[in-house]
Amino acid sequence: MTIDEYGEWAAGDRSPGQSRDERLIYCALGLFGEAGEIADTIRKMMRGGALGEDYLVYELSDVLYHWACLVAELGQTPSEMLERSRSNIEARRAAGRQLA
Repeated sequence: MTIDEYGEWAAGDRSPGQSRDERLIYCALGLFGEAGEIADTIRKMMRGGALGEDYLVYELSDVLYHWACLVAELGQTPSEMLERSRSNIEARRAAGRQLA
């Protein structure tokens, strides 16, 4: 499966009856929530010394899903967003700026 095929699949998983704003909010909150799960998994690893890699991969897949839904709602394809991200990062690197 390509990333754009995945994006098409995720885009088809929209809830009927929601406004565009509601779909954007739902996708964004899902993305933030799943990113929080990743942060909490890393926090627990730091405290306990063992990284739950399987769980981290599981949560990353949920991040990808919500990201793909958000990308679709914005009328983009995942590959377009990846190319835009790459261009932005390369421009920052060329300017000698930090990525974060």
